[in-house]
Amino acid sequence: MNASWDTLKLLSDPTRLRLLALLLREELAVAELQEILGMAQSRISSQLALLRQADVVIDRREGKKAFYSLRPGLPAKTLSLLRAACDAVAELPELAEDRANLERSLQKRRAHQEQYFNLIAGKLGKNYCPGRSWEAIGHLALRLAPKITIADLGAGEGLLSQLLARRVNQVWCIDNSPRMVEVGTELAAKNGLANLAYKLGDIEDVPLADRSVDLAILSQALHHAQHPEKAVAEAYRILRPGGQVLILDLKEHDFEKAHELYADVWLGFKESALHGFLKKAGFHHVEVSTVAREPNEPHFETLLASGNKPTR
Repeated sequence: MNASWDTLKLLSDPTRLRLLALLLREELAVAELQEILGMAQSRISSQLALLRQADVVIDRREGKKAFYSLRPGLPAKTLSLLRAACDAVAELPELAEDRANLERSLQKRRAHQEQYFNLIAGKLGKNYCPGRSWEAIGHLALRLAPKITIADLGAGEGLLSQLLARRVNQVWCIDNSPRMVEVGTELAAKNGLANLAYKLGDIEDVPLADRSVDLAILSQALHHAQHPEKAVAEAYRILRPGGQVLILDLKEHDFEKAHELYADVWLGFKESALHGFLKKAGFHHVEVSTVAREPNEPHFETLLASGNKPTR
């Protein structure tokens, strides 16, 4: 649009004016415009094409749907003319009916979403939802990690630590498998993580100094320990005052084959047992809860336990 005269000529058609009055209020799909105006799709599309050619509206695609809206950044004079023309005919019966139909169409949108979320309320974490994965949620949560020093005890290759190291000051990965330490060290170097270090050692005798870390993690490691109570005590020892321990481990189960298949020493733990380990070690504000249950047999469940080392 190069001149106000062109805008005035564009507004001379009643259908285009009604379309613009609607698009001044809301981005709308062609199907919604059909329903609001009670016109054939071909008639609406031809007028929208003229408005698009004149650079007054833009369209975007969502799958098979085409949505139209007013072009952002319209010249002030053009926008003023559009608003003035729409205001001038706002009280005509057709325009009043269009506004009422627009509100009904928008209510349909809201009702559709509300119906869906009402249906899945209480099931959101159990049913499939596009884009909602624990991996994605984990990446979001990791962005919240403060600049601290972490010990990942029984880290294995340290997948969790590889992610944490991108956000925190320092991560120490402790594992008693020389091959795991070797592979993890190679991964850290490959990913350029100079603040991620692997140490060969046992979680019952951690090769880190007293009061040297802010967070100790035992993720699916405790059921491999010969003396899990001692491993929790070691986590307490290496934590600074005010530090925290986080434990993810299996809830007590009766799948005996885990001893052979996964080299498990313990068939998980009762919530009360983890609570007892943490309290005996000296942790305060101890919490233990079940956070996951696998859908397939033997339906392993996962416990999350946490505790804080007193500040003095």
